[in-house]
Formats: sequence, structure tokens, C-alpha cells
Amino acid sequence: MLRHAIVGLAVLLSLAGPASAAAAEFPPGASSCSGCHPTSAAVQTPVARLVGRSAAEIVTALQAFRAGQIPATVMDRIAKGFSEAEIAAIAAWYAAQQD
Repeated sequence: MLRHAIVGLAVLLSLAGPASAAAAEFPPGASSCSGCHPTSAAVQTPVARLVGRSAAEIVTALQAFRAGQIPATVMDRIAKGFSEAEIAAIAAWYAAQQD
């Protein structure tokens, strides 16, 4: 009985591991960005790519969206939901990504 419980726990942990690793890949907030701003160059999208841009450029854009200085359909509302720390983390993460 104990052996079955240990095997079952091992299976659950092995299934949970990849999902946890994928979630840890993005800083808080960045996973919502990747829906429109994919990290893979293979994904075709009319939305501007963030990978390869400088962190400062991304921070400036998010702050401008939040302030209503850049016309937007949804980015103004999304940017308002991020703290300054989240904006900095998202910008740093995207700037560090490679194609």
C-alpha cells in the first residue's frame, strides 16, 4: 500500500514539475503579455515583438500606455494593472530573451 502511494506521488510530482517550470519561466505579468507578444519568431503576429527590445524601451512604452500617451485598444488597460516592479521585471525578462 505504501509503495503504491509513493509511486502515485512520484507520478504526480513528475506531472507537476514541467508546469511549474513553465510558469516560473515568466516573471509575474509577463505570461499575459506572451498571448499577444510571442517570444518565438516562428509565431506570426501583427503585434509588435518585444524580444530583442531594450528594457528601457519596454518600460517607457508601458508607462506611456498607462498614462494614455500612446493610442491603444487594450494596452492602456493592461499597463494600468502592472506595478512599477512588475513593469521592470517584464521589461528585463523580454530584453534578456533571444530569438
